[in-house]
Amino acid sequence: MKMHNPLEQFNIDVYVPLRLGPLDISLSNASIMMLLSSFLIILFMWLLTRRLKIVPHLGQTIAETLYSFIKKMIEDTIGSHGLSILPFILTLFLFILFGNFMGLFPYAFTFTSHLSIVGAISLIGLLVSIVLGVWKRGFSWFHIFFPKGIPWALAPLMVPIEIISFLSKPFSLTVRLVMNMTVGHIMLEVVAGFVFILGLAGFIPLLFTGVLILFEVFIAVLQAYIFTILSCIYLSEAFEQEE
Repeated sequence: MKMHNPLEQFNIDVYVPLRLGPLDISLSNASIMMLLSSFLIILFMWLLTRRLKIVPHLGQTIAETLYSFIKKMIEDTIGSHGLSILPFILTLFLFILFGNFMGLFPYAFTFTSHLSIVGAISLIGLLVSIVLGVWKRGFSWFHIFFPKGIPWALAPLMVPIEIISFLSKPFSLTVRLVMNMTVGHIMLEVVAGFVFILGLAGFIPLLFTGVLILFEVFIAVLQAYIFTILSCIYLSEAFEQEE
């Protein structure tokens, strides 16, 4: 029996080809999963918070715990003055988390395993950092590329290095998440393939697949946390001089 190619799960399949001028807005497995994840996030938060009470019920407790978790993350990395971006950070965390989780279901597409998609999310974070920095600190924000106290003679060397360092942050975020999601799903596909090939003896790889799935659930949460907290650290530059 021929083993299924584990890399086929990362293929982007177009179901409804659409174009808006030069833009390709086709409906693909990737866009469907992103839309589905967005819908599930909205539904999830609505169900948790639709009946708020003084004595919180289970759903409200989960929502408040999630809020407190993100709030503490922002306070630890940016400071209390960074709470203005809490909605953005919470949305970012949930979108990555749901994207990671959705990919664990059979025949689902893991959009967090694609460089273009995660890269676009990372670039949004970069743009938010730039806009917030200029809005809150004016043109003095650009001092991050040439810190005070550095001799002007070093400007031709320091400025390009700082710019490259700043622009590399989305790349590091993207590669870390994409590689972890890709490697994990390839392992799951390969091990699961042995279940069908070995027949009755496939119970051993089946047990191992179960362990891998539990491990991937842990990785899904961990990588969403890492992506979000690193985004907070990068966004902290927009608040550095704010009192």
